[in-house]
Amino acid sequence: MAAKSTSNEPSESEIGTGEETKAELMISNYLGTGIHLFLSALAVLLLVAAAVAAFDTVVRDFPKLWAVQQDEYGVLLKIVDNLLLVAITAEFGLLLLFRRLSAAVEVVIFVLARKTVNPEIAALDLVLCAGAIAGLIVIRFYYLPGKTT
Repeated sequence: MAAKSTSNEPSESEIGTGEETKAELMISNYLGTGIHLFLSALAVLLLVAAAVAAFDTVVRDFPKLWAVQQDEYGVLLKIVDNLLLVAITAEFGLLLLFRRLSAAVEVVIFVLARKTVNPEIAALDLVLCAGAIAGLIVIRFYYLPGKTT
């Protein structure tokens, strides 16, 4: 049987289990607050950029749908692509603000939805994206905590 150490040094199992010092608590609080403020500022910038892009899409691209032209499908595709990009930006801003797993899943759903709008997508990619979107929706609504509305 090994003899017990009578010194005041902590044993290997006690290292790192003590309380934080006042300096560590202060640095942790200020650093955490600083990171939160930085992420909040980035989220606000993303939401402003999303609003500007949505306004630009409505002002520039929507009137092209009523203009006499040969490529209505191309214009509609561009509008849907831009609006999905705005949705991705807004959801990413919410992810930075609230840091919820459900927001991360929603960002990935919008990214996959934007990819499926591309007319040059291969059939296999389309099927895989549709399956991934369906799986993520199931995960979001049935397995993640929080409001689902």
